[in-house]
Amino acid sequence: MRPYIILIPTILILFLSCRKVNEDCNVNEYPNAPEKVWYSEVNGSEEESHGHFIMSCSDGGYLQIGETGFIPNSAKILVIKTNSSGNLIWKKEFGDAGNNLGNSAIETSDGYIICGALNENSTLIKLEKNTGSEIFSQSVDNGGSDAFEHLTVTSNGIVAVGYVNADDNSNTFYTEGEGFITFLDANGIKQMGFNINAHLSHAYRIQLHNSDLFISGLTEGANDYGLIKTDSSGNVLWSKNFGGSKADHCFGMDMSNDGSIFLTGHTLSGTENWDAYTMKIDSNGNQIWESKVGNPRGFKPKFIHDEVWGIKSTADGGCIIVAGTGDECGRYKRRCGNNGDNSNTWHVYLVKFDLNGNVDWEKTYGGKKSEDWAGEDIDLTADGGAIVAVDNGKFGFLKIEPFQ
Repeated sequence: MRPYIILIPTILILFLSCRKVNEDCNVNEYPNAPEKVWYSEVNGSEEESHGHFIMSCSDGGYLQIGETGFIPNSAKILVIKTNSSGNLIWKKEFGDAGNNLGNSAIETSDGYIICGALNENSTLIKLEKNTGSEIFSQSVDNGGSDAFEHLTVTSNGIVAVGYVNADDNSNTFYTEGEGFITFLDANGIKQMGFNINAHLSHAYRIQLHNSDLFISGLTEGANDYGLIKTDSSGNVLWSKNFGGSKADHCFGMDMSNDGSIFLTGHTLSGTENWDAYTMKIDSNGNQIWESKVGNPRGFKPKFIHDEVWGIKSTADGGCIIVAGTGDECGRYKRRCGNNGDNSNTWHVYLVKFDLNGNVDWEKTYGGKKSEDWAGEDIDLTADGGAIVAVDNGKFGFLKIEPFQ
């Protein structure tokens, strides 16, 4: 019996020490969950910076986009480019401090195209890859307080989606506006645009597949996940809603090579509090599976927020999602601790799903003691791992080891 007497306390000590120092924890004991390789962070000119989107670049480096400062009074678009080790290559800020948004980007053969808003007008900014020098900047007033959230390149130019006529213009996630799709030429000049509020009150992501456009986002009142398919001219071919009886907030979408669609976000439908809500849908809009997971660190689930912002399809037919997990226990006047961990400290939360929606692994990643880390977006890397955008008041770059 002696080996067991020694072994059990050793496992317990290792588990508690992981929780106590707020470092990476494989809480649910998935032995195949990947470890952190490195972490780096960069700040902008303002007191805090918040990233929303990250991507792997063709040169092996990474690009992250968001704001430095606070909406609506002191924010500027911030774009950070690093090398493959997370070392800063360049950073750029755009707009006078005010109501400006940096939402996402794509890479083209000759640059990076950033989308968002300057002075509450939808904006595209194209940057040179090596230096970040501006190639062009184009803004369009699509109506009221408006912004581009995401874009794709087609044979005819650029297609961008977002919203117009925002009621809550200081919200960087759901603005209570009207969904909008804009067609622009290769230089960012608007050619035409359509209000798609009948389907989406906030269009969040767009993907091009076989000349058709797939657009996801939030329906009226952020009640359901919304997904529409259009032809190359923006004519709606079909429209689908997914969700339950309570709020379902859709923020992430990706597509696999076979046309399968992955949606993610968070839900209150059938849960005690916000849980990660992910689904796979075929190219005709039929749901294949859905999954709700959350509370990976084992607190009282009714207080925990698992807020998902990004997703990537994986080569095995599954996907990986990124979230922030934690709560604000002080609001509830209750004890926050659990085995040396603290639910009031947020962690990055990754979940890998297989082809059929089963959890391959899940894992949380934390910063220093009492430091909040929230996962804002994710992209896959050439080595089979991932790069995660971390919000801790700066632009955090978290590299995850290969898992596929």
